[in-house]
Amino acid sequence: MAFTAFRGMGSVSQFFMALFVVLVSVIVTMIVATLAAIPLFGLDLMLNTLTQADLDNPQHIEVLKYLQVVQSIGMFVLPPFIIGALYCGDFAEYLSMRRPMNWPLLMIAILALLVVTPFISVVGYLNQQMSLPDWLSGVEEWMRSMEDQAEVAIQKFIEVKTTGGLLFNLFMIAVIPALGEEFLFRGVIQQIFTKMTRNYHWGIWISAFLFSALHMQFFGFVPRMLLGAMFGYFLVYSGSIWIPVAAHFVNNAVGVLTLYSATSGESELEKVMDPDFSAGISYYWPIALVSMAATLWLVYRMKKMRVDVVPAGLAEESDFYYPVSDIDETKK
Repeated sequence: MAFTAFRGMGSVSQFFMALFVVLVSVIVTMIVATLAAIPLFGLDLMLNTLTQADLDNPQHIEVLKYLQVVQSIGMFVLPPFIIGALYCGDFAEYLSMRRPMNWPLLMIAILALLVVTPFISVVGYLNQQMSLPDWLSGVEEWMRSMEDQAEVAIQKFIEVKTTGGLLFNLFMIAVIPALGEEFLFRGVIQQIFTKMTRNYHWGIWISAFLFSALHMQFFGFVPRMLLGAMFGYFLVYSGSIWIPVAAHFVNNAVGVLTLYSATSGESELEKVMDPDFSAGISYYWPIALVSMAATLWLVYRMKKMRVDVVPAGLAEESDFYYPVSDIDETKK
């Protein structure tokens, strides 16, 4: 079914309509899920968790995990399908889901994700050292408090000792975010801002900025934005949403496995993913720079191998998404 009225909307109107769809989806999903949770967990446990969550209480953790999954589905997974149906009439076409997986491009994307790790680690460390002026000290304290609370919550979520618990964490932290966040930010938001700015680079970086900002973890803002931008280029140069989805899944899954392995003592995986900078980072800079250069080269290789597939939402304005000069360059 085609919604021609929504198709004719300008990019600014499409953006605010997308926000409205996300808001309604979250509200409706959370209401339904909360009502459904009462017979599952009991009214008293639900009320206690919602009003005074105790992260040391396993029952509260179960409720919080349930709510986290539901919120992620309502905020990220469902809205892109609704938006795609409204704007295009075919959500799969709008979200670039139809193109089959290009395995060589996928391998390059995963390799780039692994190669960029040292550079992202250094950027993350520098981001954490950020200090605001004295007159904004209250804001900085609030930001660090939120960061600490988020870290504690993640640690409690990850603390599982069974295979079933690990698989659920992978589903909650890797599968759902990989699908939902890529569909929403790369499939929808990036497409809207590409159309709005008439430049796919702007579309990529604006959506990456919003992607990082939504996480509300300020001292990890820059590395998350860089990863978001890399996922955006994966979509542009592959023409398939499944490439950034797969890369996002691998990134989050490695994080889950790293934290899981750390519960039994520091592992080699943790040393690689979270290096110790207590002695300074000067010795690490050469590795980080090589990491950055190698990543840029791999992304450039993806560009040379690119498949010129234009998302449905930009079908009438393909020059905005794939500038003619770029396409000609790949054919030389």
